[in-house]
Amino acid sequence: MLPVWQHVPAVIRLCERALGRKGTRLENNDQRLGLLTTALVLRALGLGDLLTAVPALRALRRSGLRVALACPPELSEAAALTGAVDRIIPTYDQEPIAWPGMSERDSDLPFMPELAVNLHGPGPRSHQILRDLRPRRMWAYQTEDFRNGPGWDPAEHEVHRWCRLVDWYGLRSDPRDLSLPTPLVPSGFPGAVIIHPGAGSTSRRWPAERFADVAKAMAGLGLPVVITGTRRERPLALLVGTRAVLPPQVVLAGRTTLRELCALVAGARLVISADTGVAHLATAYGIASVTVFGPEPPSRWGPPEDQPRHQALHRGPDPAGVSTADVLAAIDRVLKRPEVKVME
Repeated sequence: MLPVWQHVPAVIRLCERALGRKGTRLENNDQRLGLLTTALVLRALGLGDLLTAVPALRALRRSGLRVALACPPELSEAAALTGAVDRIIPTYDQEPIAWPGMSERDSDLPFMPELAVNLHGPGPRSHQILRDLRPRRMWAYQTEDFRNGPGWDPAEHEVHRWCRLVDWYGLRSDPRDLSLPTPLVPSGFPGAVIIHPGAGSTSRRWPAERFADVAKAMAGLGLPVVITGTRRERPLALLVGTRAVLPPQVVLAGRTTLRELCALVAGARLVISADTGVAHLATAYGIASVTVFGPEPPSRWGPPEDQPRHQALHRGPDPAGVSTADVLAAIDRVLKRPEVKVME
């Protein structure tokens, strides 16, 4: 059986052949860009990065383009849930892309990408990674050596940034199109409060002892609590669980697949985390959340401002500026419970 990231939906290929689809005609400023069938999209970052690009990816897919996403293979399960990705090209940040059209004799992809879309960053390095593959067209933000694109706005929200890019080239995206379908796997802990103490960088982590205080407060209310994270974050998760006096079996860090984590979040009552991928999963599944921000403000990476069930807390570049009391008050707002007290 092929790994998930190598799977290309056979049904889609058969439908394309049966319909004789020859491509999608796209326009920008009344200039024809030609007939295109396949887009290589670069977004070789983390889970949160993938989820903020979902509206732009779906706009590409709705246009009739087949989307080949260059991203880390461990994100393949989440990419499949978007419904916007036909193939994963395993790629990590700043690494060259091994385009199957060039390296595989029987590849169903063109020898060179017909369209390369940079949803990775402002360039120039990410631009060059795509240019090395000699695509027919490239969509990207403007740099000194790439002028056919919109200007980069460093203060723009990440969701709107990538929607604006594809819209500039003639597509119609919807920044609100963030939801994901629930995976067909059991949650295991329906109605749980999820505590997720880890983050991709230590500068975005809220202190472990404060996560433990919050976990203890939630357990004290009789709510089921689980602690999630990656395999690397398991020691941190165990520390939080121990300080919160929780049984080790509720520490799920390193014990769930990404699909199982999605199911866990989809069935949760509340998600409490730092600014990391699981917070974006809470947004995607409409689950109440409290997120502690640090170096990056919510105006760039936060949940939609018109959804009060998602509380974004920010007291400057150090997440420790947010107190335990701040988080408990936010929990009270999203759950509409009496004021929650820290358990001694």
